[in-house]
Amino acid sequence: MEERFRALAEDADRLFEYSRKPLRKSIRVNTLKTGKTKLITALESKGFRLEQIPWTKEGFWVEGEGLGDTLEHFLGHYYIQEASSMIPPLELAPECGDLVLDAAAAPGGKTTHMASLMENTGCILANEPDSRRIKALKFNLGKLGVLNTLTSSVDFSKKIDYKSRFDRILLDAPCSCEGQFRKNPQALEQWSLHKIHRCSGLQKKMIENALSLLKVDGLLVYSTCTLAPEENEEVVDYALKNFNLKVEEIITPGFRRRRGVAEWGGRSYSSEVGKCARIHPQDNDSEGFFLAKLKKCGH
Repeated sequence: MEERFRALAEDADRLFEYSRKPLRKSIRVNTLKTGKTKLITALESKGFRLEQIPWTKEGFWVEGEGLGDTLEHFLGHYYIQEASSMIPPLELAPECGDLVLDAAAAPGGKTTHMASLMENTGCILANEPDSRRIKALKFNLGKLGVLNTLTSSVDFSKKIDYKSRFDRILLDAPCSCEGQFRKNPQALEQWSLHKIHRCSGLQKKMIENALSLLKVDGLLVYSTCTLAPEENEEVVDYALKNFNLKVEEIITPGFRRRRGVAEWGGRSYSSEVGKCARIHPQDNDSEGFFLAKLKKCGH
């Protein structure tokens, strides 16, 4: 693992340093139920200290204990969510009236974010194949007042027979979770090259099925919370070889990012993967993250 991280980052020592630090707590204001100013006032009156997250006006880092125990949290006025995971919905930028697919939706942080961006209009299909995790998804949809979302339990590693074609698709794929070492020690304990390669195979099947459901000129955002190129650039490169796609630049301002790697493990990827965004833990004092924005072109 250390050898791989040193090959990925010239400042690998800082990557290791930040990976050992506790992760900052962060929340996203749920604009379907409350206003930002009102929530800030309520939380500050309880002794919490809030700092604006630069890349989203609804996001805040929070200092203080008991963030999950407040009345406002119980009522769904905010969602406790890692700061870098707020970026994919912002990049997908679903509009009011869109038909949107969240292909791996549980526990619902990104789904509920998209619902708020769409002001509860249009329709989101929130898909989660794991029956245990879909319970959490449905609970959070109800708690946060989401009205424009249906749920399904389709396995996106197998061929999909939907007749609908979606305007926008979010595929926040299951991964080896290298970016989560700061909050999830189990991810470190369970790390292996076998897991990375297994996840890469699954992700390629999922992105192929998701892209088959995307309209021409539609947009798909692919994201993971891992740093492994086999699960990131290699998956995007696979998609580029199988579909007529354009990789679009990441435009959300306010966060530091690195360009996608062009070569890894003796393989060369399309130069287009350079437009993808890598977020290492030391870049924004956050989780490690990766995202790519793909536009489907006509024949």
